Amino acid sequence: MVARVAIPQRDGKLRQLPLEFEHVPSHAADDFLVGEGNALAHSRIVAWPHWPDAVTVLIGPAASGKSHLARIFADRSHAAMVTPETVAEIAEADARGPLVVEDVDRLGYDEPSLFHLLNQAMRGNRTLLLTAREDISNWPLVTDDVRSRVRRAPAFRLEVSDDIELSHMFAKLFGDRQIKVDPKIIHYLVARMERSPEEVAVLADRMDRLALSRGTAITRTIAAEALALREAERDSGGQEEWDFEQ
Repeated sequence: MVARVAIPQRDGKLRQLPLEFEHVPSHAADDFLVGEGNALAHSRIVAWPHWPDAVTVLIGPAASGKSHLARIFADRSHAAMVTPETVAEIAEADARGPLVVEDVDRLGYDEPSLFHLLNQAMRGNRTLLLTAREDISNWPLVTDDVRSRVRRAPAFRLEVSDDIELSHMFAKLFGDRQIKVDPKIIHYLVARMERSPEEVAVLADRMDRLALSRGTAITRTIAAEALALREAERDSGGQEEWDFEQ
């Protein structure tokens, strides 16, 4: 999130500087946008505790809603959130109760500890929710026993299926930031952007920063500029240093 502060200059004029603060999106159950691409995953989460299997896997790209669903599950079940730093201790405790293990394919969890958690779940001691970006076959697991147990679990994929879902994502992200944006601008973005949930999040942030730095609302001009800057960023193979003082 970005706030604007006025700094007096030697010439007596005020210069507007954007100051960044951590933006915390809403993970409330009522704020999850259900669409064709995530309806099955959402139905699975809200069906807890009546799961026919102890382990569930959510798979989807960045910003597709996996963490939001994981938080909804944690709130409903009072599940503990496992991290690479706590997984060994939690596994060794051999306790009961639901757990959430996010980004299993990227964070380098200790595999013997994951094996213990999966066994605990399969013995009926706990419910386990795993999230990942990649399909299970692409997870960098070196332990066959871990891989075989994960493959037994039902996997639910989250996808962005159409323009409506992308538009809803923009509306939610702007709403989280308490920004009102003309629906025509959202339509303009959706028709021209790279189609992914991650791109929605990046563009919403870029437009927020551009608008704040210039003291204006989010306009079609700012939307067009954000799209052009993202295109230049991709062409250069990295993130550009943007001048928000223009």
